[in-house]
Amino acid sequence: MKQLIGDDVAHAAELLREGGIVAIPTETVYGLAANAFDEAAVLKVFEAKQRPSFDPLIVHIGRREDVHRVMKELSPGAEALMDHFWPGPLTLVLPKQDIVPDLVTSGLDTVGVRMPAHPLALELLRSLDFPLAAPSANPFGYVSPTTAQHVADQLGDRIPYILDGGPCIVGVESTIVGLDDGRWVLYRPGGIAVERIEEVIGRVAVTMKKVMPVAPGMLESHYAPRKPVHVGDVITLSQQHKSKRIGMISFREDHDVHCCEVLSSSGDLSEAARHLFSALRTLDASDCDVILAERFPDEGLGRGASTIA
Repeated sequence: MKQLIGDDVAHAAELLREGGIVAIPTETVYGLAANAFDEAAVLKVFEAKQRPSFDPLIVHIGRREDVHRVMKELSPGAEALMDHFWPGPLTLVLPKQDIVPDLVTSGLDTVGVRMPAHPLALELLRSLDFPLAAPSANPFGYVSPTTAQHVADQLGDRIPYILDGGPCIVGVESTIVGLDDGRWVLYRPGGIAVERIEEVIGRVAVTMKKVMPVAPGMLESHYAPRKPVHVGDVITLSQQHKSKRIGMISFREDHDVHCCEVLSSSGDLSEAARHLFSALRTLDASDCDVILAERFPDEGLGRGASTIA
């Protein structure tokens, strides 16, 4: 019997060609992948994650030219963004080709597409003749996985194989941007700071649409751990919860509480964002009663981390 975790790209590809699902590494988080053109296969992703069918999935491609198989048209701005940030943690939301099932896009006429930077993910994608629809490989509403073991701990009894590519080097989901009435909009902050994107295409607006998501990862509860989480000034929050065993996520300073996870003692936003999901997971598995999270600086990758926490 094949081991659940391994680095056998050929085996992963075989399972996907047969209409199965496989957990795959990317530079952001681990994804739960299926043939993006096979609605029955995509349904297995929703079933494994227990994910609402109104939350769209991101389609992953292995070659730049593959974007035309899933997207109808590319604006000059989209081409420029691909030139600068692909492969990498940037998802573009643009009009879709009819071949992309409505289940992937939640019935929308747009699709989110990206090219991951992880070498094992690219090797797998380039061995297939179809793109992969792949949300994060965790039960819906739980913390996204950044190692193969995280996936096994959460979904090991629901999926046949986890392609192990080591720890994710970015550690937060991709940034998502798209065109809305001719203007570029930030749908989700993530692994690429919006300031870098604006250097390429100019001003990017921010949308707060979250009731019916127009892009992947826009549900309010997308990142919720099982334990109650409060975000804000951790000193004030500590006083409010002093009768409880406190688990704390601190940006850079250690605090005298029951459990404290320091994300970056040097104050490096990239390092902090990379460690955030792991810190949430550690505290959620601990004996603390409540998780208090310090709000990140509202700049660069801090925006993505603040959204998650």
